[in-house]
Amino acid sequence: MAERQYHLKFGGNSGASVDAYLEYKRIVGDDDGGVMFTPEQYEAYKKKVLPMRLKNRIFTAWAAPNGMDCKLVGPETNCFCTHKYSSHKTDFENLPDDRPILLPCKVKGCGCVSYHFVPRNGSQALRCTCKHFSDDHSSKQPFKCKTGGCKCERFKSSYTCGCGEPYNAHEMIVETKDERLARGHPVGQEGVPYQAMGGVTGFSSLMDGYMRLDPSGTGAPSLEFLNQPITSSDNPFLRGNVQSIKHHQTKQRAIAGGAGHSDETDADLAERMSAMRRPGESDMDYFERRYQERQKAERGRGRAKALPASRVAVGKRTTTQNKPKS
Repeated sequence: MAERQYHLKFGGNSGASVDAYLEYKRIVGDDDGGVMFTPEQYEAYKKKVLPMRLKNRIFTAWAAPNGMDCKLVGPETNCFCTHKYSSHKTDFENLPDDRPILLPCKVKGCGCVSYHFVPRNGSQALRCTCKHFSDDHSSKQPFKCKTGGCKCERFKSSYTCGCGEPYNAHEMIVETKDERLARGHPVGQEGVPYQAMGGVTGFSSLMDGYMRLDPSGTGAPSLEFLNQPITSSDNPFLRGNVQSIKHHQTKQRAIAGGAGHSDETDADLAERMSAMRRPGESDMDYFERRYQERQKAERGRGRAKALPASRVAVGKRTTTQNKPKS
């Protein structure tokens, strides 16, 4: 039997009421203790808290050893203690002088001293090398296992982040706006009044660091990557517009005073001819030939980058000593 469905109808002002409630929850969070503030209490709360958030915002990230922010913590991001980031102290009247900045949990009875991000393996909690989940460990560092009979003294995981670094190589970074700017990472727009924004500065902050192209992630791709030739293994959009792209590049070279025809055009024609099937060539032979061509091209680019054409390679030959015959 199908579940009963409900069709709700709202008046013209209902949408504005929903938006006002969402604005209220984003600003207040759980500070009202589950009982909604009166209009007077709400205004008094904003007068007290908003100046602190605009002046003393804290940026929180889970960073790799190379400084890349693999996870920018937001208000709904869970801590090792299983509570949300918005359930931790993030509003400061005066920024603390001690480093690292501690963000204790505000939930009653929780012993979490400071927010600590722990990734998840799909829908499951991360598993320690002692075979128990992170939920089975203490919320206080070094996160000792609470399972009876387990001698695990510290949470350690074999989990590898998308950046290629293991879990234990990462660290939590809690920093001020000036400290984040000194690292060259974005701070977003000014005047965000919402609670516990952490490291969220835009829509790209929702992605992991290795997928972001801003300075807090992998960064913008190089010109060499953007200008590499279009091959048959590229995206169908690029292959479908290769004619217009090549025509635009030829026009740009002509405007700059260069020749309209260049070696790049010849290389493009050679690539297209190579991408065509040869008479009597099987699927395996075709893909093997294309694979070998790509490998050869990559080796050529690697040698050109390692050794400039104007410099002669100087090597040192080592001789092996004659070993006595046994």
